[in-house]
Amino acid sequence: MLVIWVPGEKHDAVLNRILSDDLASRASVISRDASFLVGKSGFYIRVMGTEEQEARAKELVGDDGRIVSGEELEEVVKALKEEDERSLSGMGLLFGGG
Repeated sequence: MLVIWVPGEKHDAVLNRILSDDLASRASVISRDASFLVGKSGFYIRVMGTEEQEARAKELVGDDGRIVSGEELEEVVKALKEEDERSLSGMGLLFGGG
């Protein structure tokens, strides 16, 4: 898994480069506003795929963003998992599950 932080003004261009690329776009790519996830400015883009797909996404970002690591990565991954769990819980309620 690769998590990239990009400033707001570069977000659309970076995300479009990733989603327009034949290799990188085959990975699971999501983008979230950092202020909603962890209270910071900018956006996080998560790329989950093969090593080649993630490496290509990293190339496409270039100097327009930075790779997230360490404690910040842990914080972002935790927030994304919590968001997924809330989403799945909501779907369960919507479709009559528990």
